[in-house]
Amino acid sequence: MMQVFHNKSKVIITCNKRLSPYLQEEVKALGYTIERAFATGVELNITVTECIKLNLNLRCASQILYSIKNFKAVSPDDLYKEIKAIEWEELIDFSGYFSVTSNVDNPNITTPLFANLKVKDAIVDRLKEKKGIRPNSGSDVNKAVVHLYWKDAEANVFIDTSGETLAKHGYRKIPGKAPMLEALAAGVIYATNWDKKSPFINPMCGSGTLAIEAALIATNRAPGLYRMNYAFMHILGYNEEVFFAERRLLKEQVIKNIELKIVASDLSEDAVEVTRRNAKTAGVDGLIEFEVCDFELTPVPEDGKGAVVFNPEYGERLGVHSKLELTYKRMGDFMKTKCKGYSGYIFTGNPDLAKKIGLKAAKKIEFYNGKLDCRLLEYELYDGSRRIAKTED
Repeated sequence: MMQVFHNKSKVIITCNKRLSPYLQEEVKALGYTIERAFATGVELNITVTECIKLNLNLRCASQILYSIKNFKAVSPDDLYKEIKAIEWEELIDFSGYFSVTSNVDNPNITTPLFANLKVKDAIVDRLKEKKGIRPNSGSDVNKAVVHLYWKDAEANVFIDTSGETLAKHGYRKIPGKAPMLEALAAGVIYATNWDKKSPFINPMCGSGTLAIEAALIATNRAPGLYRMNYAFMHILGYNEEVFFAERRLLKEQVIKNIELKIVASDLSEDAVEVTRRNAKTAGVDGLIEFEVCDFELTPVPEDGKGAVVFNPEYGERLGVHSKLELTYKRMGDFMKTKCKGYSGYIFTGNPDLAKKIGLKAAKKIEFYNGKLDCRLLEYELYDGSRRIAKTED
């Protein structure tokens, strides 16, 4: 009997490249022991029941995969045979629906879709033999999801407990132009010195992901508050009481009546409207001040000692526009003159433009935005007194 909700197994939590250090911190903060950490995730040894809490709480994760079988497979036929031997009738509702995803690097397979098909056929054939009914399957990941990892002759079959990616946090109904993925925005905020109490200033806010994530992190609102369907709900043996108990905890841990100043500004009225509506969906519109203005006119509270975070356009790597060069220089000037005492941050994928900022970065923190190699540049913006003290000694 496959008691996946009660039996521990290898669990892989995946994340985008360079988010792993922040994911590790989140997993530890929830009280879990990490067996192994790597560039795109972490490995734990836990039950599917324990995966529920992780699915509801993690901001930087993508999928949470529970291993059900590890085996050697050289050819597609080996794969089919091994997968058909798994007791799928104890995992998947045979009158239901399932989908297959994969990460395949095998010389005998030219397209991962072929591997997916083999997995699907093996599961369908097994259920037909055992139950006489053929389950439906397709590409939607909103019910039960089976994941195949197959590299050379090593294969591992997982139950994907997440389904839809955890990297999207469910409040962004209107994406806006070139939005930053929510998991990345959370990682960027974790990488700053922001203490979750001081002002958080987000000029050029775009669709507002950074400002909204800052509000969610500061008030301890977990992504699970915005989502009611996960793949673990479609595995046989699921007890919805566990889910609802976890969800009650999420509601109880929200920090209410918080004294917090978050400012989101953009020159585009549409962008600010999109930010406002997304913030409303997330329930944090009351915590954010929305300003339609040039970033230089963004109100920055004095003596705030908070964080100023920019995510400007980077342009394409080649043919840097002179207009953007000027913008980057103005960002540097704005931080120097208006943001004394703050920590300043600029997230960019364009090192040539970064040189135009005119300030020396104290840190260059590596991220990827999609496939683009990016840096979060950190600037210490001393106020006058600090600088004077330095010249005297």
